[in-house]
Amino acid sequence: MAKVTIDKQKINEILSRGVAEVIDNEHLRLKMLKGERLRVKLGIDPTSPNIHLGRTIPLLKLRDFQDLGHQVVLIIGDFTGLIGDTSDKASERPMLSRDEIEKNMETYLEQAEKILDTKKFELRHNSEWLGKLNYQEIGEQADVFSVAEFIGRENIRKRLDEGKRVSLREVLYPLMQGYDSVAIKADVELGGTDQRFNLLAGRKLQEHFGEAPQDILMNDLIAGLDGRKMSSSWGNVINITDPPEEMFGKVMSMSDDLIIPYFIYCTRVPILRLEEIKKALKQGKNPREAKEELAYEITQMYWEKEGAEKGQEYFDLVFRKSKIPKNIPEVVISEKKINILNLLVKTKSCPSKSGARKMVEQGAVKINQEIILDWKSVISELNNKIVQVGKRKFCRIKSK
Repeated sequence: MAKVTIDKQKINEILSRGVAEVIDNEHLRLKMLKGERLRVKLGIDPTSPNIHLGRTIPLLKLRDFQDLGHQVVLIIGDFTGLIGDTSDKASERPMLSRDEIEKNMETYLEQAEKILDTKKFELRHNSEWLGKLNYQEIGEQADVFSVAEFIGRENIRKRLDEGKRVSLREVLYPLMQGYDSVAIKADVELGGTDQRFNLLAGRKLQEHFGEAPQDILMNDLIAGLDGRKMSSSWGNVINITDPPEEMFGKVMSMSDDLIIPYFIYCTRVPILRLEEIKKALKQGKNPREAKEELAYEITQMYWEKEGAEKGQEYFDLVFRKSKIPKNIPEVVISEKKINILNLLVKTKSCPSKSGARKMVEQGAVKINQEIILDWKSVISELNNKIVQVGKRKFCRIKSK
């Protein structure tokens, strides 16, 4: 069994850095200071193929526990993902199919390995135990909670007040997440503040089944590139699978007020360095320098030094020098001439014609560095022309 390290400074940082609430703080701190080896749980539902920076916040915290020698347990919610958690949703989340879940989680382990030490964590899928429960067992779990507790949650109450549908399926989700804690005998569970009800459900079910209730460590939710909560469904994310050039550029594109929160939540830059950055910004230093340090740090975390340098070089070339980067993808087009909207969709520069039209009308589309403002434009003599959408998307057309 691995030995637990008792480091007061690191323990204090685990319990404070980017932390919104701990239940029970003193109980958890005392166990860590005594050197107890804890089972620390984090569950991730594969509702999209990529892990974004918002989801790395508890993953990084899981790594912090791992570094001190605790047993960390990563649960891939291949069963809970089918049902769908609506803790942070303003409307009902649609059920996913088994095929969608399987496809989404294909590379989850590979992505998690960018953060966790794979030799020192326990990987589980909650279909192992949730898929075996019968109605009687589910009924026993459901009896621990009341309907009033469920509908008392802010987002559920708001939906009911607005006359929106709340399905009985949604009532089951907290039971399932809570039972995960029973199944793996968790001492600690990590999660965002939007998960509070589900996390507390774990404590109640553990007590019901004769286990000691887990402690809970919650992190705040981080804003995405558009200022709303980072969410794959909104497309405002920075995925850890994003290529270095895109990752670096996305960080550089976000608002200045996110610099410090991202340093705190999404990196492990030492606290002393964070204080230096905060002080410099307060004294009027150009935030661009701090943001560039942040972009380099985040890109390096997932693509190492070589990737960070590549991302920085690409950003300097495209954004500062307004040059077309080398080695851009090539797309073969068979038409001799083509409407600009069709061209943008065919080259996958835009996902749809409506999206393409919006980009054209915003002046974000260039052909050979010439801005196209008329969405009815027809582009001819296509061979070797450079298509650019926004600051980061480029491709070269090759005629068939």
